[in-house]
This record gives sequence, C-alpha cells and structure tokens, in this order.
Amino acid sequence: MSSTSIHVPGEVPVRLEDGFDRVRRELNLPADFPQAVLAEAEWVAEVPRLSGMDLTDLPFITVDPPGSMDLDQALHLERLPGGYRVWYAIADVGAFVRPGGVIDTEARTRGATVYLPTGNVPLHPRVLSEGGASLLPGATRPAAVWRMDLDADGRTVGADVQRALVRSRERLDYAYVQAAVDTGTADGTLALLAEIGRLRLALERDRGGVTLPTPDQEMVPADGGYRLEYRLPLPAEAWNAQLSLLTGMAAAAMMLDAEIGVLRVLPAPRPADLAKVRRVAEALEVPWPEGAAYGSVVHGLDAKVPQQAAFLHEARVLLRGAGYVAFDGAPPKLADHAAVAAPYAHVTAPLRRLVDRYATEVCLAVAAGEPVPSDVRAALAALPEAMSVSGRRASAAERACVDLVEAFLLRDRVGQAFDAMVIDVDAKRGGGLVQLADPAVIARCDGELPLGERVSVRLVQADPATREVRFTLA
Repeated sequence: MSSTSIHVPGEVPVRLEDGFDRVRRELNLPADFPQAVLAEAEWVAEVPRLSGMDLTDLPFITVDPPGSMDLDQALHLERLPGGYRVWYAIADVGAFVRPGGVIDTEARTRGATVYLPTGNVPLHPRVLSEGGASLLPGATRPAAVWRMDLDADGRTVGADVQRALVRSRERLDYAYVQAAVDTGTADGTLALLAEIGRLRLALERDRGGVTLPTPDQEMVPADGGYRLEYRLPLPAEAWNAQLSLLTGMAAAAMMLDAEIGVLRVLPAPRPADLAKVRRVAEALEVPWPEGAAYGSVVHGLDAKVPQQAAFLHEARVLLRGAGYVAFDGAPPKLADHAAVAAPYAHVTAPLRRLVDRYATEVCLAVAAGEPVPSDVRAALAALPEAMSVSGRRASAAERACVDLVEAFLLRDRVGQAFDAMVIDVDAKRGGGLVQLADPAVIARCDGELPLGERVSVRLVQADPATREVRFTLA
C-alpha cells in the first residue's frame, strides 16, 4: 500500500514502463549479467553433472502460473495401500552451479528473482533458469527428487531425497487443474492432488498453522497498459502449496536431525500483538472461541465481508518477522515457523531463491549418509543476511510497482468520491487504510475512520512521480 512505498521525487512518468524503469534504478536492480557469468551459464547448461537414478519413466507434471518458464517443481502422486506416495522433483541447480563459481558469486549478490510487470530480474541467467535447469515438459533434467510416504490421513510416515533424472510430461496451470477437479474429469495425479491437498490443509489447521484467506492485489495487462484487480487464490493453488510445505517440513526435520542446515523461521506472535488482534476480533464481531488457535479463527473467513476483511488485514501483524537461521552443530533455539506450526525450510524454488540450492545440497548429503560438502557448509552462515536483503528488495519492488499503477490509474480522478471499506485504523497518526473495490486500490485515508465499515472517500492526491495516493473521508 502507498504508505509503505519508497517515495523519491522525480519527473512524472509519461508511460508506466518509464516508472517501472525508475523503480529498477532506485533499487539498483541489475540490468543484465556480467559476460563471464553468461559464458559459464551457456557452457554448464550443455554439460550438467548428471547422476543418480533414472526416474524418467515416472509421469511427472508441473503446475504453475500461465506462461511460466522457470519451473522449479514437478510432481507425481500415487495411491498406496493405506496411504499415498508423493514424488516431488526439484530442479537440481547444483548440477549446474558450483559454490564459489562466477554464477554462484553473482547469485549471492542477487539472492532471489525479482518480478516486475515488464519482466523479471532473474537469480540465474535465463539459459539456466528458463532453459537447461528448468523442468520443462519433454526434456530430461537432473533433479533432487523427494519421495514422501503418507498415511491415510496425509501424515508423513517416511521421507527421502536423492539425485535423479526426470522428464515432465505436461506443463499445466492452476485454472486447468481447478477446472478438471471441479468438473470431475481429474484423474491420476490431478485427482490425488486435490485429495492429498485437502488432507494436508486439515492437518495444518489441527496443528495450528495459518493460511490467510486474503485476496492478492495484482497488476494485469489491459488495453496496452495495466489494471489492478483483487484475486483470491484458487483451491488448486493451496493444494499445490501444501505439497511444497510438506517437502519443506521434511527437509527441516532432516537437517535438524543431522544438526546442520538452514531453516525458514517465524517467532510465535507477541502476547501484546495477540491481545490486540483478539480485541479487534471482538470489536468487529469476528467469532474467536475460547481456546481456539488463531489459524482456526481465520479459516473460512470471507475477505469480501468488510468486518472480516478488516480483521484479516489487522491479523497480518501476527505473521511478521520471518527470517532464516543457519546452524552447524546444536539446532537453533528458534527452529519453528509459527505460520507452518512446525520446523520448515525453503528447498522447492532453487531457480528463484538462493537458499533453496544450499539447503537441498545439505539434505542430499544427509540422506545419502555422506558429509555435507565443505563449500556448502562454509556458505551457510552468510545465507540468512543475503536472503534478508534480497527479500526486502523484492518486496520493495513489488510494492513500488503497485503504488505506481495505483497513482497512474487515479491521476485524472482527484476530487472524485469512491466507495471503500476501512481495513486499518492508525491510532497514533490518525486516519488509516481504505480498500476500494473499483479500481482495486489500497491507500491512506485521513479522517475519523470506523474500522470494518463501508465509507465514502474522496481522492485528494494521486501522484505518479512520488507514487503517492491519498484519500480523505468524504
């Protein structure tokens, strides 16, 4: 929202693309890779380190947003007597990139892929991230393949990982998967994805995990420009995310047992924050039964209902503070991720996130009963800071671009009134945040705002140069 953006005075962009370019410059996002990195990437893309089992007979598929080329994960699901088997193949970036090489050195400065409306700023050269290392359909690729056995309730009863060769059969998107399940035409892996995904969501709720049912504010190309819209993730996206969480939890358990690795952690909510959110729930008449976990309270809430939308926005404070912790020896004091309600690690997106490659290398060594390679071990300590820096940069880029589109869309509508709902009230500064339905804008608003109610607001500022949008209570 506009209140958290980077505000740098400058010329008003004539085109949105000019504004996006300015965001790149402000955040010092690299325009291209050094020639030495590109040259090494071209070479290793042709001669990856191929090892492990041949699993090309397993009919893996990928499920990603439409048009995605950096395909990190492929899955194949089987029904077993009394349970399920999950095969989860992760792009084996380590088969191409050696710690300490020029590609790795450049990746450490980037940390993660940054996504902009006019194209991404990739972690690795595209010849790898969208070519030789990507799990594209019909291509034989090296992968780190997780095999996880589940009982009839979806609980993990065994997990292993090893290097293997895989070949994805199809590249599907979430809408296709959802339609197949909804129409009853899904079979094989797609039918089991829905079945296992629902079981894992139920287990998440039982252990106190949290998935916020909030809509995403997205930029969508339209009429040569962009529009903003709210989009609730499809159930198929949640099912797929549960398999990624399942894998990350298996990886965390493996690294904790071996006393070496890197975890994604989130501290439990502070008592003061929890008490505040409870007060908000009471004020907005959102039921919070005595003894109920926060995760069970938010499950099933509807972000289209003003009171519930405001509560969900306020409740985000309980999910702040995520980070990484590396360890080589005794496990860290904080090893859990409060939203997952279990130890958790990032291992499923190595094409887009630096830490995943290193965590995967640790797990591969542990699962094989081998020492963790010395160059991997030596790199662990620096990963939390590198990922923290890259995470802030990616978030700032996304927020700045949304702020720009908001200001650009509203620049000729200053003085007009809009219907909105109040989703946050700032007790210290006054005013708060309002959410418009059309256009899909979230911005600061001045005045005595009634939390969780619909109001009429008037636009008083929409400046593409500073990316500021501001309303006042009408």
